[in-house]
Amino acid sequence: MVIGAPDASSSELYAETVTRGDPSWAGPLAGVALGLPVFHVMEPQIRNEIDSAVQKEHLELMGISLEVDKITEALDRIRKEAA
Repeated sequence: MVIGAPDASSSELYAETVTRGDPSWAGPLAGVALGLPVFHVMEPQIRNEIDSAVQKEHLELMGISLEVDKITEALDRIRKEAA
C-alpha cells in the first residue's frame, strides 16, 4: 500500500491499521491484521519508480515540506515489527 500522509505520526497510524489492525479498536479493521506492506510515496524505493515529470508536477513541493526522514523511520519501524 502506498500512502501520502503529511507527517510521521499519521503515516505510522495508517501503516499500523493496514498491517496489524486498527490500534484504536474503533473502526472496521479493529483486530483485523491485513499484513499489507506500507510505503510512503516520498520514500526512495517508491519515488524512484515514478517518472521524473510526474514527480516534478506532483511531488516536488511535498518533498520540500515533509519530514521524509521521520516518516521513513516510522514506517521502517512498523515494517520491522510486522516481519
